[in-house]
Amino acid sequence: MLEKLLAGDDEASMAALAALRSGATYGVWDTTHPAERHAGVFARRLRRMRLRGVEPLGLERMVQLLREHGRPVRGGLIDSADQKWTFLVFLTEDGSALVACAGVQRWVEPSQA
Repeated sequence: MLEKLLAGDDEASMAALAALRSGATYGVWDTTHPAERHAGVFARRLRRMRLRGVEPLGLERMVQLLREHGRPVRGGLIDSADQKWTFLVFLTEDGSALVACAGVQRWVEPSQA
C-alpha cells in the first residue's frame, strides 16, 4: 500500500520508494496530529541541520507541503535496509494519500578493521 502512495515525481518520494523495494522496514503511526505542528518542528530541524552542513533530501519541500495541507496528518518512517537513510512520510488523516516525504542520511560509524 505504501509503495502506491510513494509514486510521486519528487526526489525524496522516489528514493523512499526505491528503499522500500530494496527491503526497507517501515511503520506508520495510528495517531494523527496537526500538519502545522510537524511543519514547525521540521522547519527548526532543517535550520539546525543546515548550520551543520547537512542538506536533507526534500525536507524544505516537506515543510512547505505540510503547511499548505493544513489538516491533521499521519506520520511514518522508512529505514533503508542498509541503515543509511531514514525517510519521513506524512499521509492524509485516513492514510489514503501522501502529503509529504523527506529523507535524512543517517550517520553510520565506519567499521573498524
